[in-house]
Amino acid sequence: MKKIRFNPQNKNGFKRELFEISGRYMGIHGLLKKAQRLLVVKLLFFASLYVSLYMLTLHQQGALFVISYVLFSLSGILLAFNAAHDGAHGTFGRSKFINDIIFRFAFNLQGVNSYLWKKRHIASHHLFPNVDGCDADIDENPLLRLSPAHRKRGLHRFQHIYATLLYAFYTLHWIFFKDFLYLRKKELANLRNIKHSAIEVFRFFHWKFVYLFFYLIMPCLLGHSFAIVLAAFFISHFVISIFFVWTLIISHLTMETAFPIQNSEGKLPYDYHAHQLATAMDYRPTSRIMNWFLGGFNAHAAHHLFPKLPHTMNRYLTKPIERLCYKYKLPYNQKSFVGALISHYRYLHKMGVS
Repeated sequence: MKKIRFNPQNKNGFKRELFEISGRYMGIHGLLKKAQRLLVVKLLFFASLYVSLYMLTLHQQGALFVISYVLFSLSGILLAFNAAHDGAHGTFGRSKFINDIIFRFAFNLQGVNSYLWKKRHIASHHLFPNVDGCDADIDENPLLRLSPAHRKRGLHRFQHIYATLLYAFYTLHWIFFKDFLYLRKKELANLRNIKHSAIEVFRFFHWKFVYLFFYLIMPCLLGHSFAIVLAAFFISHFVISIFFVWTLIISHLTMETAFPIQNSEGKLPYDYHAHQLATAMDYRPTSRIMNWFLGGFNAHAAHHLFPKLPHTMNRYLTKPIERLCYKYKLPYNQKSFVGALISHYRYLHKMGVS
């Protein structure tokens, strides 16, 4: 495979103004310090919510146990959105150790392996989003055609109909299948000669056990029947899977977002910044409520342009980014949440029939 390169366009005007604006917000307005303080507040809030709901769940019975279990599991996803993701990008200050602790604990407690995810997310997805063979998030699978570059199968004609059913099993598939598959893979998208240290392999199995202990074994040890615990476990995964997929998949896979293809020389049609803009979808990016709960994923253009800034800055940077895109005639995608979700299913239909 040829080395993938961006097309060096707009390398003076847009980039210069973009960083001037971000610097002004961080400096004159003192926004960075405020954003980092808010990030810590959100960490404490969602961590406290997660622990409190877990303790509450253990003391419930019957239907209330199941409901509490679902809410506890959902709070874990919110903790990952609002703390683990930022920890992976190193936005909790300069300490790599603190960022890593926050990231690993908040992420691994949800059952998915932090180390493997970070390798895919930072070294693959963030470099070349929506580029086939370079973005592990759209790695080809037989059941869903997520990229125009993927082979079309007969069942894909109906993928917009059955996709939601598959989405409901997403976290279960990730925890009990995909993580183990990726642990063995030597190549994935743009990643080659993948090797894992012995300590990371140990941590992989250690955290899987910790997850199963707290989510399945502990409730049983405290007197809950295994049948009720297992029912709550599966119901919670169906709920958090739909929530997880619907809030994240629309940030890249819609009718409006681009899927750039490199030419014979390995060059992509956009420069780096235009590429990040063309492949991202914002939905209600300035909403305080959405940014509080979704960890800034709804302001995705700002996140891809400034991945090392706290997500608590994204909603402030969105409007300046939008104005600059209009000024320099660069792509910028924005919809309502419902509009982006509808666009995603229209995209699935398009990929299934065209």
